[in-house]
Amino acid sequence: MTSPHRWIAAHAGHSPDAVALIHEGASLTYAGLHEAVQRLAGAMVAAGLRKGDRVAFLGHNHPAQIIQLLACCRLGMIQVPMNWRLAAPELAFMLADSGAKLVMATAEFERAAATLGLPVVAAEAAWPGGLDSAGEPPEWGAPEDIALLVYTSGTTGRPKGALLSQRAIFYNALNAQHLFSLTAADRVLTVLPLFHVGGLNIQTMPALYAGATVMLEPRFEPARFMAACTHFRPTLTLLVPAVMQALLSHPGWAAADLSSLRAAGAGSSDVPPRLIEAFHERGVPIQQIYGATETCPIAIGQTRAEALAAPGSIGRPALHARAKVVGMDGADLPMGETGQIAIAGPGILDGYWNLPEASRDSIRDGWFLTGDVGHVDAAGRWWFTDRVKHVIISGGENIYPAEVERVLATAPGIREGAVTGRADPQWGEVPVAVVVPGEGFSAQAVLAHFQGQLARFKCPRDVVVVEALPRTALGKVASSALRALV
Repeated sequence: MTSPHRWIAAHAGHSPDAVALIHEGASLTYAGLHEAVQRLAGAMVAAGLRKGDRVAFLGHNHPAQIIQLLACCRLGMIQVPMNWRLAAPELAFMLADSGAKLVMATAEFERAAATLGLPVVAAEAAWPGGLDSAGEPPEWGAPEDIALLVYTSGTTGRPKGALLSQRAIFYNALNAQHLFSLTAADRVLTVLPLFHVGGLNIQTMPALYAGATVMLEPRFEPARFMAACTHFRPTLTLLVPAVMQALLSHPGWAAADLSSLRAAGAGSSDVPPRLIEAFHERGVPIQQIYGATETCPIAIGQTRAEALAAPGSIGRPALHARAKVVGMDGADLPMGETGQIAIAGPGILDGYWNLPEASRDSIRDGWFLTGDVGHVDAAGRWWFTDRVKHVIISGGENIYPAEVERVLATAPGIREGAVTGRADPQWGEVPVAVVVPGEGFSAQAVLAHFQGQLARFKCPRDVVVVEALPRTALGKVASSALRALV
């Protein structure tokens, strides 16, 4: 069952009435999901699409995106999930670069999709009964075929398309099943966007591999999340720091019923200790998951036991992944030393779409160079430090913003904050704190908070006050925009 569409066929055979997906009050059983995949695959073939063709999806979370991906796996085609938060020129670049043949769009994005110059298919057509049956569709796909072309930030200013195979999705599902102890009895609440490999592959696709039930929220809204926890009774969910903060800031947080949650995964960026503590106090362990688009994404992660034993760690290498730390010269570094994290295993990308040089630079002897800095301790636990490109070099010393941000998060009078570098004529760069003020804020108190907690050269030299931190479409702090503020 390496190919994802075969997972669904197997569940449809032995548990046809089990609920696979819930969306906006409507349920889709595994038998219904299998039928929908068959019908869409048949329609794609009838439309003239062939193995290797790319098809895009644009919209809020919707079962049609899952159905389209599974149909692509059956046919050996490639799905291009598109970030609906991007501007039209950015979307147009992805379509042109990928050579996509059509766009499937949810209702609220059909008009925008129609301006992109490709045929548009309504997402609602993918529901059972939305397409006429054309008989048994061909099965051209194989485990080694590319299933996803996911665009990620590019160092040249243009996004790069990471190529992820059906086999990578399968081994990622095994990694998730091991970390989260996923079974068919689980109920997974998905609120993060499926256009991001984390929202798609950390819990959603692995839950379908396990035969569990997934509730797809179109997008994250704090009140809807809390209502879903009450009525759907999820056992697992996946969050990012921005979402966690939004929940804590909501007036309904204190009364929210989180009792059904066995744990919550957390990915995308380093999770501040105060957020972890807030969820642990509510009885919800935060299992940190580390990876990248290029690792499908699970590479390192915490089990529930690890989350409770070592909060703040990113865990241990996943079941089907290997990890090591390398220096600037690419040589392996010993335990305890900080360097770039490299990942190997069947879950890493095959390469970047039409970018052979970038592929060679990023994958060395089967190891993907993540661009992230970290180390492994004597207990075998891994710790994330920061992005290589975020390093502030001050007087020849390396300063990792994430290290400074961990102290900043405990400073009095701030709601949230981040650290970046400012050009300095004497030191080259100096660290600066950018904060959203809270009750009792004082810039002097924030600066004084660092004394004795970090080396002097790591302490921020200034505090810049903003109404909100700039963020990317995925909720991460936008480093380039942050730097422009100082």
